[in-house]
Amino acid sequence: MIWDSFFTLGLLSLLALASALPNDIVARETSANVSISANVSISANASTSAPPTRSHPTSLPHSAYNGTATVTGAITATSVGTGLSSGSVAHSATTYPSDGKLHNAEPAPYDPAGGVGTNGSIPVYNAKSDFDYESLVWSAVHILQLPIAQKIANSQVQALTLYQEWIELDLFQDALNRFSVEDFKSAGLTSKDRDLIAFMAQQEVGHATMISNILGAKAPQQCAYIYPYTTVAEFIDFAQKLTRFGEAGVYGFLAHLDSREAATLLTQSISTEARQQLIFREFEGLFPMPEWFEVGIPQSWAWTLMAPYISWCPTNQTRLVWENFPALRILNQPSLSNGGSGGDNTSMTQNDTLNAGTSVVTGSRKRKVSRSGRDCGATVTTDNVTLLSYPGRQVALQWDNPGKAVGPNNSYVTTTQAKAAKYVVWVSQLNITYTLLIGNGTNTTLGYTIQPNLQTYQGDPAINGTMFIAITDSNPLLTSFNLSLINPHIVAGPAIYQAG
Repeated sequence: MIWDSFFTLGLLSLLALASALPNDIVARETSANVSISANVSISANASTSAPPTRSHPTSLPHSAYNGTATVTGAITATSVGTGLSSGSVAHSATTYPSDGKLHNAEPAPYDPAGGVGTNGSIPVYNAKSDFDYESLVWSAVHILQLPIAQKIANSQVQALTLYQEWIELDLFQDALNRFSVEDFKSAGLTSKDRDLIAFMAQQEVGHATMISNILGAKAPQQCAYIYPYTTVAEFIDFAQKLTRFGEAGVYGFLAHLDSREAATLLTQSISTEARQQLIFREFEGLFPMPEWFEVGIPQSWAWTLMAPYISWCPTNQTRLVWENFPALRILNQPSLSNGGSGGDNTSMTQNDTLNAGTSVVTGSRKRKVSRSGRDCGATVTTDNVTLLSYPGRQVALQWDNPGKAVGPNNSYVTTTQAKAAKYVVWVSQLNITYTLLIGNGTNTTLGYTIQPNLQTYQGDPAINGTMFIAITDSNPLLTSFNLSLINPHIVAGPAIYQAG
């Protein structure tokens, strides 16, 4: 966005911080001793040019990588522990009375005691730990060039975020370049719908720039990608699933970031991505938001789903620490392919490598018809809210063994620490639910499970919307906040389940 006029803020000269906001805060590298001088001048009539976005290629080949990886596997620290303990509930976590009264002195009028970052300290928008950096790199797959030199700490969380932003930017541009206005019209979409996707690409430029500014000079660059779609309908289906795991991946780590400042900015960007996902559901003829709560997943789940679509990355690309689990395929993915009343997409095969995880619906999308007989095409809402799946449905699954090269330059390797496959975990809304995995004789990578019948609250089917499943070796009791503790138990997955 170009601001013709806005408040000019000259603040904190000689402060080592990472600028993530589109204003005139300047960041400079300094020595360990930071001298801060607050010199604030505000002018309502000041006019300042906005900082630039990162440059990014608009056209790259979308083909598989055929070279040999020079480095393989996720990055590791010099010392790696044996695992995270299950822990226990801290005594202080249950002592607050929650009786509606104030129990501590107010630091200021109308200001209750407590909170993080509420003591008047100046926000510093940078990564503050390896966890932060690695998560943000994932979110920013669509990153742009840095406007200023920056000095920041390592943080693998934010790195993951950047990988996600990059792929979304390329995805939207690729569809616009590949498919004409007439192609979109044939799929029931208008030229204005196409313009909206173009605007989504501009949004990703902003998201990538913001996360790049947080990460600094080592922020990941844009890569080359390969996609599983050949038609507009397949693109729409893939886009609504990719934006879902991008959104869910951020929800999964947002509350765990050491940098509360970065978490604030990510909340503002991921809210936009959630709206993109809703729009792609509408474009596909799905009810826009059938669930009451959105789902969050761990970073390694999101990285597992994304990595197969990254063909290659530039030399010296920042690498990630997150695990790549073996791929999981839903052989009878629910879909709208039969015209809108729900049904199975039976086109998935055990050898479908690129489609594993997302199970993109193949073939031409049949335009939805309302109960009145009117052709709806892609509508804001639809009066057909029939679920695509149902409790008791048999779900056919196939999964890979570990040890497969995936991701940029085939340089990551799928791994698992789990034992024998026993369960399927269903992660949707606020629920983490398990069902038994029923094997298929001597084939140890083929089986099925039964869709469970449960509600988040009365009237809200928990298994609904665009959600996630994975195969596990056990059924630990977990919640949305500590779901990452399931990772040592993942045999394969996740895969997106199009429940509704």
